[in-house]
Amino acid sequence: RTVPGELKWAASPSEGGWEEVSIMDEKNIPIRTYQVCNVLEPNQNNWLRTDWIPRSGAQRVYVEVKFTLRDCNSLPGVTGTCKETFNLYYHESNEDRESYIKENSFIKVDTVAADESFTQVDVGDRIMKLNTEVRDVKVTTRKGFYLAFQDVGACIALVSVRVFYKTCPLTVRNLATFPDTITGADTSSLVEVRGSCVNQSEEREEPKMYCGADGEWLVPIGGCLCNPGYEEKGGACKACSAGFYKAKSTDPGCAKCPPHSHSLRDGATVCDCHSGFFRADSDPPSMACTQPPSAPQQLISVVNETSVVLEWAPPHRLGGRSDTSYSLECLICQTGSHGHTGVRLCAPCGSDVLFSPGQAGLKTTRVVVSELRAHTHYTFIVHARNGVSQASGAGAAQSVSVSVTTNQATPSPVSFIQATDVTRHSLSLSWQQPDRPNGVILEYEVKFYEKDQRERSYRIMRTFSRSVDVTGLNPLTVYVFHVRARTAAGYGEFSTPFEFSTNSDPFPLIGEGVNSAFLLLSVSGVGILLLISAAVFIISRRRSKYSKTKQDSEEEKHLNPGVKIYVDPFTYEDPDQAIHEFAKEIDVSCIHIEKVIGMGEFGEVCSGRLRAQGKREIYVAIKSLKAGYSDKQRRDFLSEASIMGQFDHPNIIRLEGVVTRCKPLMIITEYMENGSLDAFLRKHDGQFTVIQLVGMLRGIASGMKYLSDMNYVHRDLAARNILVNSNLVCKVSDFGLSRVLEDDPEAAYTTRVRHIPIRWTAPEAIAYRKFTTASDVWSYGIVMWEVVSYGERPYWDMNNQDVIKAIEEGYRLPAPMDCPVVLHQLMLDCWERDRAERPTFSQILNMLDKLIRNPGTLRTITCISTFILPTGTMLESGVGSEVCVSVIPEMCVEMDRLGIITPSHQDMLIASVQQEIFSQMQHMQHTMVPV
Repeated sequence: RTVPGELKWAASPSEGGWEEVSIMDEKNIPIRTYQVCNVLEPNQNNWLRTDWIPRSGAQRVYVEVKFTLRDCNSLPGVTGTCKETFNLYYHESNEDRESYIKENSFIKVDTVAADESFTQVDVGDRIMKLNTEVRDVKVTTRKGFYLAFQDVGACIALVSVRVFYKTCPLTVRNLATFPDTITGADTSSLVEVRGSCVNQSEEREEPKMYCGADGEWLVPIGGCLCNPGYEEKGGACKACSAGFYKAKSTDPGCAKCPPHSHSLRDGATVCDCHSGFFRADSDPPSMACTQPPSAPQQLISVVNETSVVLEWAPPHRLGGRSDTSYSLECLICQTGSHGHTGVRLCAPCGSDVLFSPGQAGLKTTRVVVSELRAHTHYTFIVHARNGVSQASGAGAAQSVSVSVTTNQATPSPVSFIQATDVTRHSLSLSWQQPDRPNGVILEYEVKFYEKDQRERSYRIMRTFSRSVDVTGLNPLTVYVFHVRARTAAGYGEFSTPFEFSTNSDPFPLIGEGVNSAFLLLSVSGVGILLLISAAVFIISRRRSKYSKTKQDSEEEKHLNPGVKIYVDPFTYEDPDQAIHEFAKEIDVSCIHIEKVIGMGEFGEVCSGRLRAQGKREIYVAIKSLKAGYSDKQRRDFLSEASIMGQFDHPNIIRLEGVVTRCKPLMIITEYMENGSLDAFLRKHDGQFTVIQLVGMLRGIASGMKYLSDMNYVHRDLAARNILVNSNLVCKVSDFGLSRVLEDDPEAAYTTRVRHIPIRWTAPEAIAYRKFTTASDVWSYGIVMWEVVSYGERPYWDMNNQDVIKAIEEGYRLPAPMDCPVVLHQLMLDCWERDRAERPTFSQILNMLDKLIRNPGTLRTITCISTFILPTGTMLESGVGSEVCVSVIPEMCVEMDRLGIITPSHQDMLIASVQQEIFSQMQHMQHTMVPV
């Protein structure tokens, strides 16, 4: 429209066809148009071709055509020759060198018709009735293309032709730049684009997004983080200003310098400490700078012979930290002489000195020092330290000291006594000097008594040596011996008791140190061990029996678990509370989207892989929520995950988790390779055995029994909402319309949804919006019909009102071709008008199990060679094999034996089969069976 001069597009024929004409639009602005109006002559073939249009990398272009078209009824005498359409073509070419139109090289895009046409009166009123049509063309093989318009006899004017392609615009998402990207060649394709981190940022995870066919960015994954010293502002990374810092890229933003620190430049990653303040290596940059503690206060000591109790108060100044600890230094000091000046010489204490609770790293302010020497001068130094005491420039640790002199002390106990030369009335004892004599040992005292007397009557012997001969003992008697040493400070403590026994033999036992007490104890020990072993054996036998009984009880408990009750997520005020209670949050980094497999109610449905930490990679389906969603759409989207998250059954679609902490929101479920059941059956029409079909129905019934046991109603049970995996396992899915039932089994849910799937819904649910498990059973009967008919549409092309009317009049769907009578009878039971008469899912599951165990009952009865109508007329059937009518009652008896139908059903079943046969005779396959 904006070209000021002539366009000079190629026209064929060059005369009498399309003409370039300048006209005035409704605003009296001159515009260039191409017009043709050869409506009086038949067989028009007028072509108009544009100039060569470079493709510019586009894979799919869009052509917007604005045109006016004359109403053929307003033109007299043009009947049969006037048209109200024209054709749009395109031709790809690498260069602009084609000077004439080659009609056979062009590919047709579409036939374009006008929504509004004008008459001569309209033209007089100067009201231009413009039609705008847009068509898309896939162009991928050449550098450019031509467009062509073919007139076949219309009165038409092209006012505007606009050719464009779509791109996802340059954008910054999660600190990653995504360039302007041309959309894919197909309307459903996604172009994966890898982003690049903005300046002063680093990858957190490989950033990528998908460019959709409509020019919108979808499914952002990964992203970047600003480098240390920089924070995100307006999609870019800006340096932290002076006085602020950022230590790690994962920190949310720049923070003010902590106390006693500063930063003098932009982009600081850590703040420097003020003079006299320090930061330990383990301190985070967010921690204030601190100082070492001052010296401990009020150190006091209490000497008790060769031990000292030290106590002190914490430092007056802790330096702003809470990790103050204490350590002790122990020195032995002596005064010597150096010239005329006394010099105090100190050396570290030996390793035999004990500190309780310890010598270093103390949190308490009290220590007991023991095992010191008697009459010795000690100096104890208590140091106070914290996390910055070792920092460069912090100086030495502050300390306080005290000097003490230990008192005169008694010897330590004798640690070991040995008996030799044991006879009936004597034995010889010997021992080692105490570990700490604490002076000169003046003598040893030996106390002994018979073990049975327990120190009620004892004897004392004294000796200057470390051995003694004890005589006057009774034979075969156990004696207890104690030994203690004495110095000028007094007696030390007695040793621990040592037991020795005299002998019955007048001669000593061979071997030093061997005594009869040891032998007696050994024999006694062996006897006790035997008794313990017997007791352990008996107890273990009893415990094994108990364990087995307990295991059996646990197994029985497992076989009859408690029934889990479904919780309606719409009862939660906050939908996030429900989703986090029933669904697992998945990190978006664990999800890899591969391709779009469909469109859901809220957005795209993709397939991909999930790799959770510590688990193997699995294929999953990914539902995403489109951008621009409302609060209600978000709640409805998440409610489906809250519902699925409560179910755990092999025939219910499994929820892997959700993504709610970043956009877009996602629901992750297991991937079902064969898709929906109805499409799968249509694709494999007639390829399964009856047993295989019944197996599919059995899986669906098992899943629905699980839902009904949880007091849950599905409301939208249909083959399209059943998914099939690679092993032909059917799983119930799509819980968008579902709601919970009350505790009362007769309770129903009144739907707020206007649109109800009429063909699958029970009459009471259609009429009164009342949904129960019984209405799900009705829908299950329709699913049975869909499965046996290999995905045929229930009630075929009847409209919804006709379906409702037929059901009210008592008609039901006939048995599909080759359908076993027992299966059709089960369908009819599911379609009982009185919902109380319909079977439960538990009963349905039992029926299907019996059919699988007895495949002979699945014989097909679809036709009979001859059949007598009530009027006595004889009809002949030419369909299939011949089956005698008399087999029907026999089969009913067999079905009754299996518990599939009762005798009261037999007349109804025979009437149903008769009606089916009559319908087949009349070739009326779409007529329903009357009940």
